[in-house]
Amino acid sequence: MRIEAVNRVKLVFTLFDADGSGVLESDDFNLMSSRVATALPGADTARKQAMRAAFTRYWTTLAGELDTNHDGRITYDEYQACVLSPERFSGAIDEFAAGFARFGDVDGSGTVTRQVFTGMMRGVGFDLPNIHALFDAFEPDDADRVRVDVWEAEIKNFYAPDKGGIPADLLAALPAA
Repeated sequence: MRIEAVNRVKLVFTLFDADGSGVLESDDFNLMSSRVATALPGADTARKQAMRAAFTRYWTTLAGELDTNHDGRITYDEYQACVLSPERFSGAIDEFAAGFARFGDVDGSGTVTRQVFTGMMRGVGFDLPNIHALFDAFEPDDADRVRVDVWEAEIKNFYAPDKGGIPADLLAALPAA
């Protein structure tokens, strides 16, 4: 397992722990999806539901795989063991990546604007300089848009334990001063 993957997972755990309790709970995923939905106030109900369903599936998979005592809580150690095991978690990651990235395609063009990308990623809790670095790594077009399929693939890469030196590593880098 690459150190870059571990660093990415540590970061995501702290971001998904939306209430700062030190453990992941269903309410954290509801809060996170609400923050992302707020980034696109004009999104239609179906698109919001699909994005929220991706967050719910992510939580449901975690709880089903890891919450052996059924207390509704996932610790960091439990989380790392699951998300860095693609054979246990790839379906949830695939659905999450698709639901999240496609939510940003507000006009059905297959692209996401910098403004929408930034709003959604801020909703998750990533640092602004890191968000811009990742967006730029996706080589936006002249209209400052990135392809949804590129973003979706990179979300999947983010969770891959064998990936390093990828654009998603920019999200876990220390923000520039």
